[in-house]
Amino acid sequence: MTLDDFDLEIHFVKENVVLSRDSRSSEKFMHGIKVLMAKNYIDNLSEEASKGMLEKAEQGFWPSFSPLGYRNIVGPNGRKTIEPDPNVAPIVSRLFEWYATANYSLEDITAMAQTAGLVSRRSKAPLPRGTIHKILRNRIYMGDFDWKGKMYQGVHVPLITRDLWECVQGVLDHRFAKRHRKVEHDFAFSRLIACGHCGCSLVGEIKKGRYIYYHCTGFKGKCPEPYTREEVLEECFADLLKGLVLDDEVMAWMTEALRQSHEDERRYHEEAITRLQAEYTRLQNRIEAMYVDKLDGRVDTVFFDRKADEWRAEQGRLMRAIEERQAANQTYLEEGIRLLELGRRAHELFQKQEPCEKRRLLDFVLSNCTWKDGELQATFRQPFDLIMASTKAYEHKKAAGVSSNGLFENWRG
Repeated sequence: MTLDDFDLEIHFVKENVVLSRDSRSSEKFMHGIKVLMAKNYIDNLSEEASKGMLEKAEQGFWPSFSPLGYRNIVGPNGRKTIEPDPNVAPIVSRLFEWYATANYSLEDITAMAQTAGLVSRRSKAPLPRGTIHKILRNRIYMGDFDWKGKMYQGVHVPLITRDLWECVQGVLDHRFAKRHRKVEHDFAFSRLIACGHCGCSLVGEIKKGRYIYYHCTGFKGKCPEPYTREEVLEECFADLLKGLVLDDEVMAWMTEALRQSHEDERRYHEEAITRLQAEYTRLQNRIEAMYVDKLDGRVDTVFFDRKADEWRAEQGRLMRAIEERQAANQTYLEEGIRLLELGRRAHELFQKQEPCEKRRLLDFVLSNCTWKDGELQATFRQPFDLIMASTKAYEHKKAAGVSSNGLFENWRG
């Protein structure tokens, strides 16, 4: 509806004009001109605001109201930007970590978010499932963002890593592929051992209400493998893990060799980072030089936008590579020592853990586990296969009287 559809007298106080159906044509004409001018003013204001927001996005700043997990602030240079909300950002980060495990559905994550205290800003109500899904799909949390159908590299602090975000997208895209049939009992070695005769899985079964036996599913036909007590399998796995137990001398020279290896790794990453930073600077100089050519009229806007987008995309790739190198440089030694400690304590941890934790430990350390005629065969995953081989070599050479220095050089090589 418009005001012309009503039989009204409209009084414009500032203009000292009264409009009605009986007004003169000249008054109606002038009113129509003013309406068009007002509409042009509003359209121009909207256009300038959109241009300003687009320019802000191209500079890497989020141009609108902050998404959940961030808050709007004025930066030190006077520019409006976003920063992680200290109260909400940790919860949003955990949403991604929970869902990346592929152990939870969206309904589970929604309930977990509610328990963690994640609510809507305005209504203070728990977030619905659809909002949780949008959060998990939003790339702004890993540093980039989409604006007007185009992706930009943001300058804000990301809440999660790019690898974690991509992992979550993979789980979302295949969220129905890994659903397992629910089982009544969670046995320690379920889905871990294959039958050595036919290749089918060994499954657990409770006998007489308290004894756990494992047997072949017989999916491919009758199998000659007899039932086996869980205690027998547990003892065999424990014997395998004993091979990873390191004494203090071996642990000391393995750790020292790892530290020396870390120095080589650190120099390699530093050289790579220097090369990547030089390439990033070269592309930035190109963009700035071509921008001057654009201002002088030597380059048209279309060509500048196309080439600048290409070079900025390449800069984004270089920046991600630099971040990966920096992270690898920092975690190489720490993760290596943690793996050595895990291998050293694997046997002890295995004996103390609950059934589900035992399965997780074995799945992390071993692969290709088979059971045939009362004998367990398994392959150690990397780097635990190296630890096993080094421990055997140490015991053999120690018995032959070889010094620990020789063992150290062999292992480092």
